[in-house]
Parts: sequence; structure tokens; C-alpha cells
Amino acid sequence: MAKFTPLSFAALLMVSSALVSPAAFAQEAPAPQPETPAADAPAEDVPAEDDIEISGPGAGGNSEIVVRGRFIPNVIKSTPEVVSVLSEADIARTADGDIAGSLQRVTGLSVVGGRFVFVRGLGERYSLALMNGSPLTSPDPLRRTVPLDIFPTSVIASTTIQKSYSVDYPGEFGGGAINLTTKSVPRDPFFKIEFSTGGDTITTGEVGYTYFGSSTDFTGFDNGARDLPRPLVQAFATGNPISAGANFTPAQIRDLTASLANANTTLIQRNNNIPVNFSGQLSGATNFLVGDVNIGVVGAAGLNNTWRTRGGVQQVSQGIVPINGADGLLPDRDFRFLTTENRIVVNGLLGLTADVGEHKFKLTNLYIRDTLKDASIREGFDSRVSDTRLINRSRTNWFERQLFNTQLVGEMKFDAFRLNFRGSYANSQREAPYERTFDYTFSPAANDFVNDLQSAGEGARIAFSDLDDNVYGANVDLAYETDIGIPVTFSAGYAYYKNDRFSIRRDFRFLSGAGALPFAVSQQRPDFLLSDFNVYTYDVRLVETSGTSGAAAYSADLEVHAGYLQFDAEIVQGLRLQAGVRYEDGEQNVLPIDLFGSGGVNIFPTQIKNDYFLPAATLTWNIADDMQLRIAASKTIARPQFRELAPQQYLDLEFDRTFFGNQFLVDSELLNFETRFEYYFGRDERLTAALFYKDIDNPIENIAFAQGETFFTTFANAPKATLYGGEIEIVKYYDLIDLGGKFFEERRLLLSGNYTYTKSDVKVSAGDMIADPLSGRMVPATSIFRNNFPLTGQSDHIANIQVGFESTGERISQQTLLLSWNGNRVTNRGPSGQPDLVEYTGARLDFVWREGFKLFNKVGELKFEARNLLSTDYIEFQRLNNSLILNNAYEIGRSFQISASLQF
Repeated sequence: MAKFTPLSFAALLMVSSALVSPAAFAQEAPAPQPETPAADAPAEDVPAEDDIEISGPGAGGNSEIVVRGRFIPNVIKSTPEVVSVLSEADIARTADGDIAGSLQRVTGLSVVGGRFVFVRGLGERYSLALMNGSPLTSPDPLRRTVPLDIFPTSVIASTTIQKSYSVDYPGEFGGGAINLTTKSVPRDPFFKIEFSTGGDTITTGEVGYTYFGSSTDFTGFDNGARDLPRPLVQAFATGNPISAGANFTPAQIRDLTASLANANTTLIQRNNNIPVNFSGQLSGATNFLVGDVNIGVVGAAGLNNTWRTRGGVQQVSQGIVPINGADGLLPDRDFRFLTTENRIVVNGLLGLTADVGEHKFKLTNLYIRDTLKDASIREGFDSRVSDTRLINRSRTNWFERQLFNTQLVGEMKFDAFRLNFRGSYANSQREAPYERTFDYTFSPAANDFVNDLQSAGEGARIAFSDLDDNVYGANVDLAYETDIGIPVTFSAGYAYYKNDRFSIRRDFRFLSGAGALPFAVSQQRPDFLLSDFNVYTYDVRLVETSGTSGAAAYSADLEVHAGYLQFDAEIVQGLRLQAGVRYEDGEQNVLPIDLFGSGGVNIFPTQIKNDYFLPAATLTWNIADDMQLRIAASKTIARPQFRELAPQQYLDLEFDRTFFGNQFLVDSELLNFETRFEYYFGRDERLTAALFYKDIDNPIENIAFAQGETFFTTFANAPKATLYGGEIEIVKYYDLIDLGGKFFEERRLLLSGNYTYTKSDVKVSAGDMIADPLSGRMVPATSIFRNNFPLTGQSDHIANIQVGFESTGERISQQTLLLSWNGNRVTNRGPSGQPDLVEYTGARLDFVWREGFKLFNKVGELKFEARNLLSTDYIEFQRLNNSLILNNAYEIGRSFQISASLQF
């Protein structure tokens, strides 16, 4: 593939964005740090490290077997694995507001779409998210991967990123595991109020699209306007398809059609002044004694209301064609679009802890509701309809995603024994009522857009979908510390995981029983077009199309039993070995359901039943008091997600693409190797470097294809892949007292940088056969994959730089510049031999200013954030020789936010 020049794409995007036309029917409407001790200082003079609260898997993770390395941070020293730790102070410095934003500063991590964490270039399916050591389900049940931007930083005590596998973690460990520890018993009771407001240069105060919906949409809760009408609920309950025929008369269908909410869910309005973003958060904690038991209570509640407008270009290639004597690409579909999303996240957390001597118990309840209201209009050309006739396509959506998670954690110490148990239950729901789309074409005769509900390129559709997901988890871990001539900890554990899901989607098209609508009627705007008058006058009816492009419903479950044995020993002074093996027995089932017994599509049940022995070992050598070297090797797996297996369509607004599952996927297996050098040359200062290598059997890749009017993403197993690379990180502070003056007397300079290079290669040979994603037939793998092409989601380069000033006095004062850069990454394998779809995200420059203050003897903090100061745009493209297809390209703009908090 030819080299990509960011400047040329940015210029092209600006020109393309200028072509976006208004829609034809849009209506106006940290504490002070002590000096680092000398290397020869006695141990008792070494300042104690600030406590970092971590609650993770296993039972023996906190036993410090390594007796040397006294300048190595305790959290790093206490685990033999390759880890990164974000403390509360680290998270506060970046002021990202959510955990996803903070994680993009960690070495080797990139955040895609602002939500999903990729570890060392491996896609979201290879990232494991835990909360207090227990499996964490997603509030978007279409993914097993958790969008980490839903977790406000105010409720998180620490975030641990483990990049090398240990057998006390679940076996689905591809790139790494992210463990969130929620706050528990505070040192001092507090009550904190936070408020923020802001916006971005593309959205705030600019033109965007909205629709009414209901009067309470701004809260993230519908007032009932989108509830299914009772007649339609009763019709669904019959188990028959909703269309005129043997089961329903034309009159009954007309009544059902007229019962639907119309204008409030269809009419898109132009808003010339999109509102500012705002958020508010209340959090507090206290502790008290009941006898000898220390009881802690922590709670938080918040509301975050944000707006985002994207305007740009969406193209689909018609395939490889000759252009000026060379192969090239021309668009089959070429649209300019403008989309406005209003996202409302409501969260609440209530945690109870009890410290009983050396034993600690934690009950955590988490509620998150993530609602997205979307209005979008596209105008352009579709050659399958007409090369000359302009098409206008609009959509409105309302996605309700909700998570309730409760978990109980017990961490007990009995002299040489440690016993930990964890139990959790989570329920996720996703409801999408009234997913509406309208297609109009431009008529020269009327000098207007028309929709007769029947002609090519014209129509109206509606869909209702509902998904319910339950996750049950239980772990018991036991560790025993002893001395058998060398200090050693033996540990063992059992884990149970159960995930079940039911999903249903009902799709409909509106058609006129009397044929195409009259020409004058076809010019009406969407809410008039489907008005009750037209429904009864022109016999406009719902015609069910559920299941014509896959399964209308499916049920799925995954059950895993696991056990492990492990030992952790200092085999000679300064040399530590942790080794163990995990056994996992898993069964995964996806059962597509043909609701009406029509047999109209080929849908097959999927069963993946495997058991694995997953060994892991890590050798840690304390070279000196401030240096250590780790070498790790392991075997892990990655199971397909339900959404990757289920043959059901769903729209992912993050990528503005329709996804469709592949029932023929199989598990991926990974061999992982890593070596890492760590040098802690001062308090809070470090130099680390690592090399890593992964060998992957049957990696799951995103595959693009076009079908009808829709551009899809599906999934397929490539035969093999390798991934290797290296990373380096340095953190250094400089005292500024020598510069003189009161300002510099209590200031220090932070210089921090990390860089990760990753290279991946898909391995395909002439004899490799795979299951075709659409038919299931065995086909040559070379028909979909190309040898030595990179894995989807993998960036060759990831870099982060922080330059900051901070006060070492009592009052917070920090000014930090943050630069992050991700290289290009493939999002989808190209359809039918075309070049792959490649994503360019480029460099991002942020500035954060935190300043503490006192008001009425209360401690407060002001924050100012300026993000994406370089105005880096988003571009997904295909390129072949001198031709270019912009699959999805839009401006992001600069964003600014100011926030204030006061702690009582």
C-alpha cells in the first residue's frame, strides 16, 4: 500500500466537508514528595510509598517475597508480572474525567473511539476488564468488551494494567487485563461536589440535527413516548409476522401502523446552536467503628450530558477498476453526512467495606445508564439506484444501555494463609425502540425530494430491538506462605463464569397497498408521509422483514469452569520465579431463532466446546536495589464474542457501520513471550524497556462487505498471525528551586514519555482453508486474507509525551501538556480483494491546568482542559495507486472544558 500523507487527507477532508449540503427537510427549530534518598541510605531512612489501593484476582498478590529492590515501588515489587499502575494521583493529573481517557497515556495502550482499549495494537476482543478482580460486563451488551469511558475517575482508587499473564487471571487474556479498584474506606470522611461544562469547535454553538423524542430525553430516560403501542405488543405476542395475510387483515395492519409514535420520532430539525456539554458528580465517604470492626461507606452519583456533531464524507468502493492504465478504486456510493449525537450517562455507586482485624470485606453496587440519541442525514449518489439522481437518507435512533453490577469481595489473612473470595452478578440491557430510516430521491420534475415508498432508492423503515444479558461470577483463591529452605507461596483457586443472553429484533418496511404513493404525497416530509391520514387514505401498511437478512432473535450462553495451581518462590537471593497452570473448561452456544418458522435464511446453531491447560511462568531478577529484569511466557485464549457469532444485524454508531455475526468462528489460541527491564532511579522516577512476541492461531479479524444498500462488517478466523515489538518509558522530575524566586521554590518539572513499536503479520498459505463468513462453505483463506498483512486494530507506533509543572507545596497546582500519537491501523479487511480499510487518527495535543483553592476553609479545585489542540481529524480510507476512497472521514475539532469541585 502506498504511503499515507496526513496533510493531503486533511486538505481533502476540508474540501469534502464544505460540500455537505443542508437536508431538504431539516426544519428550523498529589501530596508533597520527599527527596529521593541516597542509594546507600539505610533501609529505615527510605520514605514509605504512598498507599495505593488494589483489589485484584488471586490471593497471594501482596506477599513481598523479594527482599531486595527496596527502591522499587511496592506495587511493582509485590507482583512478578509486567504491570502498569495508575494511582488516584496519576489519574487526576491527566484530568480526563473517565478511565478510558487516562489509560491512553499508558505505555502500549491506545483508546479507539474514545471508549475501547487496545493493548499493544491488539483489538478490543483481546482486552479483559475486571472490577475489584471480578469479571466486568459491558453496559452495551453487543460487546463483551467494556467501554471504559463510562467509569468516572471519581469512584476509582486505582487502575492496574497487567500485560503478562498469570494463572490466577481468566484464560481469555490476549493483550492484557485492566483491573479497576473502586474506592473503599477513606482515611478521612469527605463529601465532594463537582461540576463541569464545555464543548468543542465543531459542535457547540454550531449547526446540528436533533429530533424531539420526548420531553425527558435530556435525562437519558424516555417518558414513555417510545413505548410500544399496546396493539403492537399484542400482535408480537401472537408469534406471527406482522403483515396483511392469513393472520392479520389489511384493516388491522393499518391500525397497527397508525398506532406508532410518528412526528416525535421521525422529524429531524436543524438546530443552529447545539448546547454546551455539562456534567455533575456527587461523591462522599465516611467510616466508623462498630465494636472492633471498621465500617466504610462510599457513594457517588453523576450525570454527564454531551453533544457531538460529525460532518464529512462516507464512500463505498465499487471494486477494483482500471483508471488511466492502472488498477484503482471508484466510489459506488458517495455521500456527505451530518450526524449529531446527544449522549447522556447516569451513574451511581454504593460501596460498603468492613475491616475485621486483618480481614477485609467489600460490597460494591454499580449502576450505569448510557443513552445515545442520534439524528443523521446523508446526501449523495448510489450507483445501484442512479448515477445522476441525488439521494437523501435520514435516520433517528434512541439506544438505551443499562448496567447493574453487584459484587462481594472478601480478602482474609490467617497468619501464613490468605483466603480470598469473590461473587458477582451483573445485568445489562439494551433497548432500541423506533430505529427509523427514510430514503428520498431528488425529482427534477418537482424540483424536490420525493418518496413514494416503493421506487428504487425510496422507502421508509422502522425497527425495534431488545437485548438482555446476565453474567454470574464466583472465585475462591487460597495462598499459603512457607519456607522450605527458600521462601515460597503456594496458591490455588477455582473460578466459575456464566453469561447468558437473549436478543430480538423486529424489522419493518412501510408500503402502500395501493401501489406507489401519488406524486404530490411523495413530496411530503417524513412525519406527514406516515401520518394517520395517509395511512388510512393510501393504505400505508407495515410489512415485516424480520429475519430476511439473518436471525430475528437468538439466545446465547457461555459457561466456564476453571481451576489453577501456582507457586511463587525466591529460588535464590534476588531471583524470583512464579509458575503455574490454569485449566479451563468452556462451552459456548449461540442459537439463532427463526421466529416464524419460515426457513427463509440459513441459520445454524453454534457450539464451541473446548478445554485448555494454560501454563504461565515469570522469572524476576533483582539486578540491584533499583533494577529488575522480568522474563515471562504463557499460553492464553480468546473466545469469539456473542455479537461476532450471532447472525443478526446491528448498527454500531461509534463506527457508523452495520455489523453481522459469523456462526462459524472458533477460539483463538495465543503463545505469549515477554522480557522487561525496569530501573527506578528515584522516587516516582523510572526507566522501563520491554520486548514482546505473540503467536496467534485462528485470530478473529474484521471483514468488510457490501450487500444491498448496506455496508457491513463481519468476522472471520485467519489461519495464523504473529505480533512482536518493543516499548520504552521514562519518567523524570527536576526540582526548579535553583531558578530562584518564590514561584519556582516549590515547583518541579515532569518529563514523561513512552513509545511502543508493534509489528503484526497475518500468515496465509495456498493450502489454508477457512469457513466463509456468509455461507459457511470452506474456501481458500487467500480469498479473504493476504499474507504478511497487519492484524486489524494494530498500530505500528504508539507514543505519549507529558511535560508538566507541579507544586510540591500543600496546594495543588499542575500545568501539563500531553501529546499522544497513534500510527495508522487497519479497521477491516477489504471486500472482494480490495485494499484494506485503514484508520488514521494522528497526533493529539492536550493541555490540563489544575489549581487548588480554599473557600470557607474547604478545599476546592479548578480545572481547565483543552483537547485536540492540533485539530486532528478522523479518516478511514482505502488507497490503491493514485486512487482514494474515504470510507468515513470527519472533523473532530478542538474541545474545551472547565470544571470545579469543592470537598467538605
